[in-house]
Amino acid sequence: MTDEWLSERARSAEASAGAGFDLSQCVREQIHQLGGVQSHGTLLAIDPASGLVDTAADNTLALLGLAADELIGRHVTAVLADADWIEALEASAESDSVAVTLPVTAGTPDHRAYYDLSAHRRDGLMVLEFEPRQEGDAFQFAGFYQQVRRALRQLRFSGTVIGCCRAAVGEVRRLTGYDRVVAYRFDGVDGPGEVVAEDVREGWEPWLGLWFPATDIPPQARRLYEENWIRVICDVDDPTARLRPERRLATGAPLDLSGAALRTVSGFHLEYLRNIGVRSSMSVSLLREGRLWGLIACHGGGPRTLAPEVRSACELFGTALSMQLAAIEERQRADALEGSGQRVAAVAGLLTEDVEASLLQHEELVRELVGADGVLLVRQGRLSSAGLPVSEEIGLILKRCAARASSGGVWCTDRLPEVLASDGVTVPTDCPAGVLLLPVGGSGDYLAWVRQERPIPREWAADPSRPVLVGPQGERLTPRGSGAVYRSMIRGRSLPWTDRDQASALEMGRLLTELVLRHADELHQLNDELRMTNLDLDSFAHVAAHDLKEPLRGIANAATFTLEDAGESLDGVSVRRLETMRRLAARMDDLLNSLLHYARMGRTGLRRDDIALDDVLDEALEVAGPRLAEEGVRVVRPRVLPQVRGDRDRIFEILLNLLVNSAKYAGDRPDRMVEVTVEDAVPPDADRAVPAVVVRDNGIGIPHDRQQEVFALFRRLHGPQEHGGGTGVGLAVVKRIVERHGGRLWLVSEPGEGTAFHFTFGEESQAEPGGADGWPLASSQ
Repeated sequence: MTDEWLSERARSAEASAGAGFDLSQCVREQIHQLGGVQSHGTLLAIDPASGLVDTAADNTLALLGLAADELIGRHVTAVLADADWIEALEASAESDSVAVTLPVTAGTPDHRAYYDLSAHRRDGLMVLEFEPRQEGDAFQFAGFYQQVRRALRQLRFSGTVIGCCRAAVGEVRRLTGYDRVVAYRFDGVDGPGEVVAEDVREGWEPWLGLWFPATDIPPQARRLYEENWIRVICDVDDPTARLRPERRLATGAPLDLSGAALRTVSGFHLEYLRNIGVRSSMSVSLLREGRLWGLIACHGGGPRTLAPEVRSACELFGTALSMQLAAIEERQRADALEGSGQRVAAVAGLLTEDVEASLLQHEELVRELVGADGVLLVRQGRLSSAGLPVSEEIGLILKRCAARASSGGVWCTDRLPEVLASDGVTVPTDCPAGVLLLPVGGSGDYLAWVRQERPIPREWAADPSRPVLVGPQGERLTPRGSGAVYRSMIRGRSLPWTDRDQASALEMGRLLTELVLRHADELHQLNDELRMTNLDLDSFAHVAAHDLKEPLRGIANAATFTLEDAGESLDGVSVRRLETMRRLAARMDDLLNSLLHYARMGRTGLRRDDIALDDVLDEALEVAGPRLAEEGVRVVRPRVLPQVRGDRDRIFEILLNLLVNSAKYAGDRPDRMVEVTVEDAVPPDADRAVPAVVVRDNGIGIPHDRQQEVFALFRRLHGPQEHGGGTGVGLAVVKRIVERHGGRLWLVSEPGEGTAFHFTFGEESQAEPGGADGWPLASSQ
């Protein structure tokens, strides 16, 4: 994890620094297990059940009168009164990590002194921290309370994030007396930080507006800031009191000091502070929804020790500031939502049930809602976009990003290429820099606004390409050098999405959802009507199959029996009329059969499988072959036809109808032929070629003005008995089968030269020539 967090830029900086400084050591350092405490106080870790000392700092002799080795294994009451030990146990029983502070007198009988005792629990131990207090240095609660109350009141009167931070740094500096206090806001969870507010002593260099590299605060430090909200370093030159033993016997690991106020400091961080001329510091965490939003950072030019009550007040102040910042952001979001409602409603009022078409028709207004360069809608697998071009590849990538949006919320970023790269996704060259995504429904559909790159100028307190420099104290992380300010351009990012942008998107989503749901209700009603219509069709089919065909057979049989029994006694006119009656009854029976077959094509389900066109063509030729041979039509086919995905029986029916047609409408020429192949062809009203199955003959052809008529039901361009007769249903059935597959059917024909029927099998189908590379026989719609 730490290796991934360390950027390539930071890695290259290690090499450029020379002399072997390894920045990754800073990232991997276990700063909560450094095995020491700041030496102005001391620490004991106690087994709460037995009261025996498990771990002790090696300065206990100087502060408490007993050496660490003597204290380990002894009861804590050797240096702490029974009543104070019991009070510490009871006060810390409800929480493992939150420290409580008690005023005590501690030490051996001949080494008693006043201390502030901080107690918290960690890993099954009671951790006690002793900080000396002078007997006459009593805590003046009333005066200090007034200062804290004044500071909190200043926050309440601030209406913006920056204004709140400005008030905060001034009040913290007044409470603590540090020389510089800054409010530092992170750019994302793991990003660099910007100084957004500052209160600094005259003569100190101002930092307001400067950025600091993300490597200044590595991940493990950020996690500790989220757990332990205040961090005080009294003196960067403190010698550190080491813990005894270095590793606990029970765990084999150093004592976890995550919750300890006296926890010693990483050598890297101490060197960092020395190089910027800081002798003491304090950091107060600012949290947003449990994550680190920023810091109040305090710096002093000399050593400074803060009493526990001052630290507690600053921690309380940091908590209040975090809450105030969250309240301001929520209020801004609410104001943005209220202000965007009317604008969004005006745009939504222009949308119709055809969401895609109406969105694209009014795309400029939709983009202006959030100041976007482009807009795209993915619905039911179809991508529609306008403005900044967005490829289908980007559309699929954004579909995965849409899953990050919380339920009923949006997901946005102003650095999409960075996000995709961190997820291991290969970033397309046409990737937009920013995206605001709004899921629509629960099937992966979404509406998205995109922004192109906007280079951002930024001033750094350190060269972000070289976080490691040789400073006054040696080769360490050095944020400043000779007062230099490094200017750079941030690339690959868009303008950030504001609360107002996100509020507009949410309101748009609400109105779109209402529209989609209303449309779904209408579809449900139409489906109910369609089901009733299908029931009526089934009833009609039953009547046609039984009630109509039965009397029709009776008429045909009566005419036949009359001709057989009384034919010799009838005159010629009566015989011709009876034969006509029998012929018309047979034709009516054929028409009913064709009608029933066509109706079933619309209701029967498809059984899609991977099938070889060669096999289906062989089966169709077994039936149509004799008719083709009778008409002298030669069959031409490639050596290997590809595989497709579709319903085998229905594809057989397509090929059979088209082959029989080639026999019926063969031309008056000696070289009659029909070819079955697969080739790329451009469908009507399309701008690109798609793979299609082609059945091409050199027959009589079809006049241009009648080419669409051939697909109509019961429509023949010739008389009932011409060209082999028929009911005019075959090509209508072919068209219906192709459309059921989600494909397209069209023809290209010239009278006297022949006809080529092209058809595809829809996006689900795949063709694999010779079992090799796959390609889709897809609809262009």
